[in-house]
Amino acid sequence: MAKGLETSESIQLPPELRSKLIDIENQFNVSTEKLKQITQQFEKELREGLEKEGSNIAMNVTWVLGLPSGDEIGEYVTIDLGGTNLRMCRVALRGQREEIDIKQHVYRLPPAIKTGDSRQLWNFIADSLDEFIKSHQIIANRDDRLPLGFCFSYPASQDAIDHGILKTWTKGFDIDGVEGEDAAAQLKDVLAERGLPLELVALVNDTTGAMVASAYKDPDTIIGAIFGTGCNAAYVENVGSIPKLKTTLPPDTPMAINCEYGAFDNAHRVLPRTKYDVSIDKDSPRPGEQAFEKMSAGLYLGEIFRLTALDLYESGLIFDRQGAAKLREPYKLDTGFLSGIENDPLETSQTRLEECLNIKVTLDETRVARRLAEVIAARGARLCSCGVAAICRMKGITSGHVAADGTVANKHPKFKQRWAEALGEILDWPEDREEDPIIITNAEDGSGIGAAVISAMTLYRIHGGNTVGIQG
Repeated sequence: MAKGLETSESIQLPPELRSKLIDIENQFNVSTEKLKQITQQFEKELREGLEKEGSNIAMNVTWVLGLPSGDEIGEYVTIDLGGTNLRMCRVALRGQREEIDIKQHVYRLPPAIKTGDSRQLWNFIADSLDEFIKSHQIIANRDDRLPLGFCFSYPASQDAIDHGILKTWTKGFDIDGVEGEDAAAQLKDVLAERGLPLELVALVNDTTGAMVASAYKDPDTIIGAIFGTGCNAAYVENVGSIPKLKTTLPPDTPMAINCEYGAFDNAHRVLPRTKYDVSIDKDSPRPGEQAFEKMSAGLYLGEIFRLTALDLYESGLIFDRQGAAKLREPYKLDTGFLSGIENDPLETSQTRLEECLNIKVTLDETRVARRLAEVIAARGARLCSCGVAAICRMKGITSGHVAADGTVANKHPKFKQRWAEALGEILDWPEDREEDPIIITNAEDGSGIGAAVISAMTLYRIHGGNTVGIQG
């Protein structure tokens, strides 16, 4: 729980500014009782997603049948279409939980592609693949094509593991000609057009990939989670507990589920939205969608901070009537900025504010900014615990490792502690516990290693004659 202003650093503030700051802090505080209420609704929406298509939380079937043995081997190419970059890897799995050899290259996505059309997207991917293949001397022999795993970190429904119909773009993408279409088929088409020596084996979500990659080395992995540009989780469900799935697989068959729970509470039943959250949603490319993500994910935390600071500025309470044009620029501030303001030495944070906003900032104003950064980041971390808590309650999970990836989890130094404290509050862990029964671990590379391991698992299934959920 975010602590009150009076118990933080002593700040000599005018009464009006102090009152406004305390009001903002109270808006962002999420009590234990509220966390439990959110988790209860979360569990309800998770179950609804398993029962029927078209539910708020999609609970996408992935056709990844369980977790890896750790013995998978082979050489694979993977591509990851993220929110900012296109990443390509050549991965060599050696089995026996041995070290993995990975060579990679990252290509920056041109901003125009994010709001362009499908042809621009696939041409860019094909051009990048061609360059990667040449630089790593992957021989173009169509009779000896390397298996390709495609990490596609957007909500997609899958009738098979090498198939994926995009439901909606997230992370600020709005590319024409892909929504409602099979993204895997579009990639296969461009591979064929270019004669690239690759065969798409699996379309993978990064969250499922993080879970599988981590389980490849750590058998105690129970959930894969992404706390980064977006937020999401994956876990393993029994086929018999997925009423919407019609399949010939035995009921006790394990199936990885990609929750896509960034859309939790789109109906705004329980999430404690502030006017800043409402503003972000209204001005986003997809108003009314991804409600949970817009309050907790890295893409939005810096923007929430900017809006709260702008509110104080426009109220005449900070920055003393300076022309703060930079403060009016949407998404000018990112989560890395937010983390720095909270965790760097005060003078460093002051310099960071001045350079980024192009204004003069006092030390007390820096302390105000730090307090805003603290309460916003703390709320995000506490909300992020609710999705994992809901999965654990639904499945009766009492111990294990939550493999977490993403910039917020990895780069904000206080995220994991805040997340763990909130999880303990929700699940009623004893306060005098010596250690947490469920701990957050650093996820292995889901988009690279995870996509490779899933490709290996898929090929093993094909070779074993189990082709349920594989288009070919």
